Amino acid sequence: MQIIIADDHPVFRKGLAFILDSAFENLQLTECENGDQAYTVIKKMQPQIAILDIDMPKKNGLEVCKQLNEENIPTAIIILTMYKEEEILKKALLYGAKGYIVKDNSANEIEKCIDEVLNGQIYIGRGISFFTHQIDKELNQLRETLQSLTQVELKTLKLVSKRLSSKEIAELLFVSVKTVENYRSRICKKLGLDARNNSLLHWVIENKELLDSIKEL
Repeated sequence: MQIIIADDHPVFRKGLAFILDSAFENLQLTECENGDQAYTVIKKMQPQIAILDIDMPKKNGLEVCKQLNEENIPTAIIILTMYKEEEILKKALLYGAKGYIVKDNSANEIEKCIDEVLNGQIYIGRGISFFTHQIDKELNQLRETLQSLTQVELKTLKLVSKRLSSKEIAELLFVSVKTVENYRSRICKKLGLDARNNSLLHWVIENKELLDSIKEL
């Protein structure tokens, strides 16, 4: 099995490597010290597992995870971090992470996390797992709502998230400004938003990560 560890603290990397080497037979380990290196190595080697810290030079672990997910790299990403905040966990899951562990518990959980991820499960570590049910509920509700949009409405919504005006969107979609305004009105109705007061723009800013995670257009 191939595993890549990406963390900018060499002592932590060596300690984690020792734990993994003791837990798994026939293990090939590669260490990376920053996000750019991790992205390049993972894309080239496509190992079964990559364990990423969030705070790294050049590119953070969430950015690496998101980019690999967008490029359909099959490597299962495990985020190993000090962050316990719900919003960061939500971003990691939106960006395609299959595991999320806090460093406080990493020595005791990493083997179990890897085993479950290899079996196709999502693993959320102790101390943050209480967020999981609520996050899953919120994400499923939002995804169901977005699935009710037509393809052109979803494309319009993504263009709104880039803060383009109705005129700019109309030019990109080769339709009139009035047609774009109709799209926006229908989107607001489906999302339960007031079409006035820039509510749609506020919504897409708040849910940009979710929109970015949706590839189908």
